[in-house]
Amino acid sequence: AFRNEITPGNFIFRTREFEQAEMQFFVKPGDDEAVFEEWKHLRMQWHLELGIRAEKLRFQEHGPDELAHYCKKAFDIEYEFPFGWKEFEGIHNRTDYDLARHQEYSGKRLEYIDAASDERYIPYVIETSMGVDRTVLVLLADAYREEEVGGKERVLLALEPKLAPLKAAVFPLVKKDGMPEIAMKLMADLRSSGIPSFYDHSGAIGRRYRRQDEIGTPWCVTVDGQTTEDGTVTIRDRDSLGQERVGVGQVINWITDRLS
Repeated sequence: AFRNEITPGNFIFRTREFEQAEMQFFVKPGDDEAVFEEWKHLRMQWHLELGIRAEKLRFQEHGPDELAHYCKKAFDIEYEFPFGWKEFEGIHNRTDYDLARHQEYSGKRLEYIDAASDERYIPYVIETSMGVDRTVLVLLADAYREEEVGGKERVLLALEPKLAPLKAAVFPLVKKDGMPEIAMKLMADLRSSGIPSFYDHSGAIGRRYRRQDEIGTPWCVTVDGQTTEDGTVTIRDRDSLGQERVGVGQVINWITDRLS
């Protein structure tokens, strides 16, 4: 859905125009409260699976004086930004307000007929409404980290690997002894397998690692002297900084397994 906001503010947090992802789930009256709780759980779980830290998320219930006129119950999912807790998704029990009003003013029957019981009723609606722009902001704010490693500051974007624009960066340790050629071929193989990859041979290896940390690349693959001897490369993990030797021919499967 595309929405025009009547009261923009807070710089880019509440913009004049934005996109939202909405879902309306139709349920039998009487089942609405149980289904509402189920959708609360499903929506929170979805955000957690995007890699957002659990301690930065919470539910905030609308009080009686905050509920919209069509709502029986409403919860916001909020994220703790550096500037405080802010909502980026709402979950609402809209009862039968929408369909009942449509039926009233259109003169058309909008009842659901249960074929098994021949029961007729106007469905209740459980709605989820997520701000797409705000969710992207949540992901970026949550992933941005500054930490000290070996006495030096490291900046990284700790995105869930499935969301990272690049999945791997491939480096030759030095620009000689056939290492660039092996690295270029490995990058081409990764790309042909559908794994977005990047090649970099510029500067010290530590600086190349840091550049990839800053843009969220989860794994850096280094071709070094040992590669030319036994056909293995070093894969370095962005978050743990751990390193593992993997055969050149196994790199694609190694990354694919961790993305699945």
